[in-house]
Amino acid sequence: MPTKNQLIRHGREEKRRTDRTRASDQCPQKQGVCLRVSTRTPKKPNSALRKIAKVRLSNRHDIFAHIPDEGHNSQEHSIVLVRGGRVKDSPGVKSHRIRGVKDLLGIPDRRKGRSKYGAERPKTYASSHTRLKGNCRLRSPASGSAKMRKVAENARVGRANRAPGRPRWRWRWRFHMAQLI
Repeated sequence: MPTKNQLIRHGREEKRRTDRTRASDQCPQKQGVCLRVSTRTPKKPNSALRKIAKVRLSNRHDIFAHIPDEGHNSQEHSIVLVRGGRVKDSPGVKSHRIRGVKDLLGIPDRRKGRSKYGAERPKTYASSHTRLKGNCRLRSPASGSAKMRKVAENARVGRANRAPGRPRWRWRWRFHMAQLI
């Protein structure tokens, strides 16, 4: 505890806050070159092998960057793009590498959250996915259940999807009711 005299002479210094993103130079992404690719175990309650890489950024800072998701083709001297975002259970890892950009490939068979992991839309998924035409959804006849194929075939031929024995159009129904009265 300082004395009053010491406080008068020196005063109190304000704590300097450390800049967590000093390596990025206030940029959203930075390009870098891999120096080393390795794995690291996380902090206490968790258990895994986190894939990390030491990256030298274009501004000569060396940082550790996490490689997200399963599997990667990264090796030494590969050029990568790095974004912010720390890994909570890995000390010293304060950034992520962006998948599907530069030398780091995306994930080929990913269906959900593809934009995060640089995955393209699969061809089979694209062809069987519903496409809009006007206000109605059309589905290719090859996809879906047998009932859906029948509905699609009827729509293509021009037959209405109706229960057997019921008139095709509403005006015919009204005409039929008028004959009964």
